[in-house]
Amino acid sequence: MTDFTRAELCTTAVADCFRGDGEILASSFGTVPAIGARLAKLTFEPELMMTDGIATIIENVAPVSGPGAANTQANVAESWMPFRTVFDLLWSGQRHVVMIASQIDRFGNQNFACIGPHAKPKAQLLGMRGAPGNTISHTTSYWVPNHSAKVFVEKVDVVSGVGYDRAAALGEQTSRFHEIRRVISNLGVFDFGGPGHAMRLVSHHPGVSVDEVVEATGFDLVIEGDVPETRAPTSEELRIVREVLDPEDFRSREVKG
Repeated sequence: MTDFTRAELCTTAVADCFRGDGEILASSFGTVPAIGARLAKLTFEPELMMTDGIATIIENVAPVSGPGAANTQANVAESWMPFRTVFDLLWSGQRHVVMIASQIDRFGNQNFACIGPHAKPKAQLLGMRGAPGNTISHTTSYWVPNHSAKVFVEKVDVVSGVGYDRAAALGEQTSRFHEIRRVISNLGVFDFGGPGHAMRLVSHHPGVSVDEVVEATGFDLVIEGDVPETRAPTSEELRIVREVLDPEDFRSREVKG
């Protein structure tokens, strides 16, 4: 299998975010991140821990679509993890979450609380949720299914997730586990390896030029040399995604382009 969709490319890019994580809790928001985390566990990161969404760490990997998605009886319990135990993991850096960003700036400050002033917003979104604590307590990555200058902004309207500039201001003791590892969008892959932890273009997806990525971004990206294309999914990864994790192709409903 050599042909793949943009959604499948993004799924494997999300999976790559978890390389080297080992035995930590993997959490994900959104269809593509959910598939990506599961793909990582089924391939190169078998020690990743995942929950059944309630209070149990499960050894098996549940699909996101198809007949097996609702079959909770197939779950193989590895350990009990009630809600209070989750916080012990969070505060000690033993989690990697992939969250969605409604807005994100060059230093990784993220917003999915509201659009416009917090006191009188134009649009109410999810709220702060756990983003402030997540971002200073453990590794965080972001998924943006529709890359545009309205999402990649010079300044976010409200800070939900803490970026590198604000983490530095908090001091090492408060933000010692702070790491924003990757931003995956439908156009490319980004990290914060630029000067002062500014956002850098790591790769652009096949069929997308660097100029297109730059044009769709509301601030100056760090571009270093010849930026490569995002790696293609392997035949085995495509088989797992299509036949095991998402046979009903929920992934394509989420990705623009």
